[in-house]
Amino acid sequence: MTPSSRQDAWRQLPCGNRRRFVAALASVATMSRWSEHADAAGSSSVASDPFRLGVASGDPNHESVVLWTRLALEPLEPAGGMPPDRFQVQWEIADDPEMKSMVQRGTSLATPQLGHSVHAEVHGLESNRWYWYRFRLGDFRSPVGRTRTLPHRHTSPAHLRFAFTSCQNFEQGLFTGYEQMAQDDVDFVIHLGDYIYEYEAGRNGKVRKHLGAEITSLDDYRIRYSQYRLDPLLQSMHARCPWWLTWDDHEFDNNYANMVSEQSHVDPFAFLTRRANAYQAYYEMMPLRRSSIPREGSMRLYRHFRYGDLADFSILDTRQYRSDQPNGDRKSPLNAAARDAGQSLLGSRQRAWLMRNMIQSTSQWNVLPQQVMMGLVDRAGDPAAPQYSMDQWPGYFAERQRLIQFLQSRGVSNPVILTGDIHSNWANELRVNDLNVDEPVVASEFVATSLSSGGNGTERPRGLDKLLANNACVKFHNAERGYVVCDLTPERWVADYRVIDDVLKPGGTTFSRARFILEAGSPKIIAA
Repeated sequence: MTPSSRQDAWRQLPCGNRRRFVAALASVATMSRWSEHADAAGSSSVASDPFRLGVASGDPNHESVVLWTRLALEPLEPAGGMPPDRFQVQWEIADDPEMKSMVQRGTSLATPQLGHSVHAEVHGLESNRWYWYRFRLGDFRSPVGRTRTLPHRHTSPAHLRFAFTSCQNFEQGLFTGYEQMAQDDVDFVIHLGDYIYEYEAGRNGKVRKHLGAEITSLDDYRIRYSQYRLDPLLQSMHARCPWWLTWDDHEFDNNYANMVSEQSHVDPFAFLTRRANAYQAYYEMMPLRRSSIPREGSMRLYRHFRYGDLADFSILDTRQYRSDQPNGDRKSPLNAAARDAGQSLLGSRQRAWLMRNMIQSTSQWNVLPQQVMMGLVDRAGDPAAPQYSMDQWPGYFAERQRLIQFLQSRGVSNPVILTGDIHSNWANELRVNDLNVDEPVVASEFVATSLSSGGNGTERPRGLDKLLANNACVKFHNAERGYVVCDLTPERWVADYRVIDDVLKPGGTTFSRARFILEAGSPKIIAA
């Protein structure tokens, strides 16, 4: 579509519709906040197991963590088959997997306004240690999950091990990678978006099918998340350790930009209502803190955590605040539209927050988990007719340049970018201008392929030699499915690219395809 057909959806709304939309969202936000804090007694029992969606934990710090579950008697029915009542859900956290040495107990209210989800924020825990937890409702107990707190910010951890992944299309592949990830003994998982896909049943069908048409209503999104969460491998990995999550586009709608649809002639009121539904369902289904409850159609997902003085993480949201993609969101040269100084992926507030984090950081490694590739990669591999993705950082060239210049001029210690989205593995060395190979390398980027999206993929993509020859920033690229395990010490970072030989049938084998090392003090990527 042309840029002229992709105008700001909010400005398209008549004033009456704007007021009606804001009033509706304010009402939803008020109900959400009330339902989280209500102290009225709820119902105490149900007739069958309400914990079919399992348990999860997330957003840990040195003394607290979020414990999550969602009550659902029939997860694939509207409202999860639950009556429109409130339920007092008990949670327990212990020192041991048998739940004999109890550390804390409490209750949380599960309400229909938030899909009977529970987000218990447990405080007063010891730092840098593992715990086990479960939920109770009446005579029913949830599975036991394992979680952990982070080291105190003033400590100096010797080691951190985590995994990151993205893009798990239910129809295109099995979630086989989580079976091995559960054995990798990671401290936490970072998921970089496309946790679900919004498409209609059968659109991408290879191994199984979504339910229903393309999702738009709150019930639609709830059911789609439930279908994913019923997968035993995904459910098991959530129960294995805490997760940090951020979204990309498919949690709502492909390639949307803030309030702008990928498609022309979309009713803006329906589009923004759908976005509010998607955001609420995302909060309900993820182990997020109350600070992330959607308010008036927006939801703050960018957040920060420290792993002692070893690593500082600033998780970004490159979807909710971005400018519309230039050049009609087509692969294009880096023309005036892509270089426009007004183009932003982060928005001014998030960008200022990120830069403040970087200035204040005293950690050895400074990590930016985010969605879209930062390397300026000519996907055509042809210097005579280069083509860059306008949905990624090349479409926001000036902001990208400003950010890398900031990392360089401020001397930010060991900046590392973690990326998803692109359904392929990459290892990139980042310069202020990647087109100038004589410039110094400033930061490193590790891009994890999809966990299942795209099917099995290939070890050696077509045109790989040409792409590598014409993109000096790229040190590795392939298109198999998988995830990345990262091992950090004060001296080095090791990124292990794990791939799966077959996601189209059960029993696929996960193995290490490539390993790369960063030595502290140098952004150069070294093949191990």
